[in-house]
Amino acid sequence: MPAGYLGGMESDEDRHDRTDHEIELLAERLWAWSREPADDQAPGLGQLAAAGFEVTGATAVYGSGRPCVALLLPSDRLREFGHNLVAAAVLGAALATASTLESGSVVVTDRPADGIDAVLTFQPGVHTWAAAPLAARTELRVTVHGNSGPAPEDSTDAVASLVQVFTAIAALRARLPAGAAVQGIVTHGGESTDLVPDFAEARFGLRAPDSEALGRVVAEVTAAAEGAAMATGTKANVERFGPIHARFQDNPVLSGHFARHLAACGIHASPSGATAVPGRPEVGDVSVRMPTIHPSVALHDPVRAVGSRAFAEATGSPRARTVLLATASALARTASDLLAHPALIRQAWDNFADRARRGG
Repeated sequence: MPAGYLGGMESDEDRHDRTDHEIELLAERLWAWSREPADDQAPGLGQLAAAGFEVTGATAVYGSGRPCVALLLPSDRLREFGHNLVAAAVLGAALATASTLESGSVVVTDRPADGIDAVLTFQPGVHTWAAAPLAARTELRVTVHGNSGPAPEDSTDAVASLVQVFTAIAALRARLPAGAAVQGIVTHGGESTDLVPDFAEARFGLRAPDSEALGRVVAEVTAAAEGAAMATGTKANVERFGPIHARFQDNPVLSGHFARHLAACGIHASPSGATAVPGRPEVGDVSVRMPTIHPSVALHDPVRAVGSRAFAEATGSPRARTVLLATASALARTASDLLAHPALIRQAWDNFADRARRGG
């Protein structure tokens, strides 16, 4: 039993047995939910409403008051990122946690509000780590403006200039901060092959180990884009597209607790790696506001990258079913422990405050 636990009417072991039993009863339904058609729509909360959760918009609540533990849903069910499994595991963990709830509340949402004591979620991946690193990240939109003259020799080709922008950004990758990355896509490349395009557009995703390094990457990419455009007689405008997302801040009190429960469910975590993994950027933002976990649980071998078609196919494998049920149980066990033992929540917040004082 972790230090700081308080005595209760029901033993931890009995409560864990009850949550595990609930997941066993839900197993076929959870697997069926994970196999529903995948799309970019938020997972439905109808299953929770039927179980007595109060559903308002994209948030479902069971119980009332504090302690309050949130289970974080993804904003879509895309299989190439394993979000279908995350959604099913979160729904199952919520139902199992509610079945043992004696005080406090459990919340299921994709946008945790203030007043929540801890946030729990996970990410299917190619490693099993108690804390999966998420980089600070943002996106830039680069628009290139040329000139479509009466003849080709009187024109400046915006698309040709955009190609040079990509080349310049590729060339600077070698001097980016360690752990930083830039990936771009073309979002507009002209309207007709009969005309010299006078407008072209691209988006670039930028990642870095922390906000300071991310700022340097933004400056490097901006200078490279503007310089490449100027050299080709065009003009590039660079603007931020969307928010800056914070680097994920793990809470070892919570992640260590989850890892022990995951091991009890048959999946053992290895020491976390230093390389950032694909994941939901909003988890990083949540983690700088309140104690949060974001473990990675291996679904496929490292050769099959998260985000690929092969990874999407792997979400229907026997291993995926094992991961789904084990993580649902581990999430439910962790949530029920936090609700039963306020001292554990205090430990998590003490760690959170200490890390904030040290600057992360």
